[in-house]
Amino acid sequence: MNLKSTIKYLLLFVLALIIAACAFLPIPYYIEQPGATIDLKELITVNQKEDTSAGSFSLTSVGIRQATVFTAIGTKFNEFQDLISEEELLGGATDEEYNRIQRYYMESSQNSAIEQALKLADLPYEMTYKGVYVMGIDPNSSFAGKISVGDTVTAVNGKEFKSSQDFIDYVQSQTIGDEITVTYLQDGEEKEATGKLIELESNQKAGIGISLVDHTEITSDEEIVIDSGNIGGPSAGLMFTLEIYEQLTGDNLRKGHNIAGTGTISADGTVGRIGGIDKKVASASESGAEIFFAPDDEITDEEREIDPSIKTNYEEAVAAAKKLDTDMKIVPIANVQDALDYLATLKEAN
Repeated sequence: MNLKSTIKYLLLFVLALIIAACAFLPIPYYIEQPGATIDLKELITVNQKEDTSAGSFSLTSVGIRQATVFTAIGTKFNEFQDLISEEELLGGATDEEYNRIQRYYMESSQNSAIEQALKLADLPYEMTYKGVYVMGIDPNSSFAGKISVGDTVTAVNGKEFKSSQDFIDYVQSQTIGDEITVTYLQDGEEKEATGKLIELESNQKAGIGISLVDHTEITSDEEIVIDSGNIGGPSAGLMFTLEIYEQLTGDNLRKGHNIAGTGTISADGTVGRIGGIDKKVASASESGAEIFFAPDDEITDEEREIDPSIKTNYEEAVAAAKKLDTDMKIVPIANVQDALDYLATLKEAN
């Protein structure tokens, strides 16, 4: 084999390696795309009974996968795929921390949905405060490397609290530099860590150096089980509420129709804004859903000032449906009562 042929085959080999790398090696970017539309009959049971009524309430999701060079380029030719950086997706968290936060959001969403459904059905329940859920840790905190994102702080210096505000008030009443002992749950195991309080940049008061939310648990006489598997995030709150309420009351809310949707649910029944709604509309349409419930969220003046082109989730959903040329009806939902009022107008499906 002469030198010219050797160089030719070497170049072809290098080109093949480059093509293989572009096709298979992951890059630090992720692709958001339409995910699954899941019938909630498959996930939820109430008092050990399954929902056997016609029709369905379904959650919708956004699929996320790590990109390669070729799949990243492909997003430029697909209106329902977005390329996002690792920083945009994880926000500086590790994969494990991100997954823990998503699991918390799902757990919180389930609690809120159960609470709302029980309220609507006029059934008693109790909300129990379990502690402070750790959402982030200041790298300057003396507890960094001890407490992790996803842990639940249950006590400080042996003192327990009834709310996160009580916890904050107690800690901020201490002196910067004081040594404290924190009791916390990590993967179900109770642990203790000792460290010094730091000065918080936000208010120059003493703090542990964690961002936090209430960690609560709801209990009632009704046995409500939601098996969400690996699904994370808060966006199924509305649809969870409707499916649980349907099963609690036995009312024929759907009247045989297949209804998908999205939106967080708050304690007062407000349906909140979510991300990736265009992809959820695409997923629901592909699944054969007839109706899609979209959050009709209020855009504040501050949000419009930051982004003058911002749209409500409902407006985004309508735009996505138009692109898809789907017959699926998009319904604006500002609160859970809006959904119930709309369902009351439905006629039995053929």
